[in-house]
Amino acid sequence: MLDFLMPLSEILRTEPIVFLIFSVIFGLMVGSFLNVVIHRLPKMMDNAESLYFQQRQDLAAGLSEKEILAKPQPAKYTIVTPRSACPKCSHNITALENIPVISYLVLGGKCKGCKTSISIRYPLIEALTGVLIGLVAYQYGYTYTTLFAWVFVFALVTLTFIDFDTQLLPDDITLPLLWLGLLFNLNGGFTDLKSAVIGAMLGYLILWSVYWVFKLVTGKEGMGYGDFKLLGAIGAWFGWQMLPAVILLSSVVGAVIGIGLIVFKGKGGGTAIPFGPFLALGGIAALFFGQQLMQFYLPH
Repeated sequence: MLDFLMPLSEILRTEPIVFLIFSVIFGLMVGSFLNVVIHRLPKMMDNAESLYFQQRQDLAAGLSEKEILAKPQPAKYTIVTPRSACPKCSHNITALENIPVISYLVLGGKCKGCKTSISIRYPLIEALTGVLIGLVAYQYGYTYTTLFAWVFVFALVTLTFIDFDTQLLPDDITLPLLWLGLLFNLNGGFTDLKSAVIGAMLGYLILWSVYWVFKLVTGKEGMGYGDFKLLGAIGAWFGWQMLPAVILLSSVVGAVIGIGLIVFKGKGGGTAIPFGPFLALGGIAALFFGQQLMQFYLPH
């Protein structure tokens, strides 16, 4: 195995086109896995929460811990189990039916078992991930920066679509993303460690302050705590200097989409719009255009 990997590594390092193609294919494959995470992680969180509250009720009812543990438990539901299947006919998805993008096209966007339409979102997430990973490889080359940036992209894609579906940004992703950003910047990744630490703190505190001002003025919650953590994570990756650009871009895009929903879809001003995807867009912009964005407001 090692004899095979060594020449492959050398080819990827010395042949940019090969590395780019490899990166896109890798991104497509991971994008397929991210579809699973996006679908299953919120359900796993719901199951864990339901189990927790059930156990508390059992304790309040006088059951012992031994009796609670002896009760029948629901089937284990994880990222890898049970096997992926059609939600309508329970047809198990085979490896050939799970090739990123290609399988969707070959199947005509329908389940092989019952011919129910498959959401186009699945191949779009795969394609989006593949394109972003390819762009990272093109910009940063065969470097350790690319590896960290890939993880950053994977996390943002996952958070974006989970937030669209549930208006939640799971701690299981946002907090490791924050710590990984600090780790990456220990030796000056995208910024120095001091800027990264300040960026993490300011990113959280800025939206935390906005949340409480909005709540005190209106009596309503304008965003969730996950948004604070996501902006803190972005600050940890790119430093406090990048936060104004990320916040401005996220707010402008969010406002445009919000106005568009009101004008074209007739949705009221009270319609909840997740802010996480717009923060993720700001994070992607920082990844690819960070220096250009900062030139607008930082003196040189």
